Amino acid sequence: GKAHSVDSSDFAFQMAGAAALRDAAATGTVRLLEPIDDVSVLIPDDLVGTVLGDLSARRARVLGTDTVGTDRTCVRAEVPQTELIRYAVDLRSLTHGAGSFTRGFARYEPLPESAAAHAVGT
Repeated sequence: GKAHSVDSSDFAFQMAGAAALRDAAATGTVRLLEPIDDVSVLIPDDLVGTVLGDLSARRARVLGTDTVGTDRTCVRAEVPQTELIRYAVDLRSLTHGAGSFTRGFARYEPLPESAAAHAVGT
């Protein structure tokens, strides 16, 4: 707002701000966000299909695979953090202890509607 000597007051600015917030709340939508991690999984070549299937079940977006050495593959993916809670244990089980992974925060993304409904409890 811009101050004017005749019709500007602290109360007028407070009322204008309150009206703007009410309008924004009435017309806006709320989106829940979830944290997404960048994940790199190093596994033996013969287990790529198994690990890709597991990542897909975790709502992962696979970005690609790279050959590492003669018998290893690195799978790069973006995975919601909530899907990685037990990933170390599950990866060890899937790969019989031969797989490893690293992860790091990437960004926030909107939560899918079905997961948002579950999170809110509806």
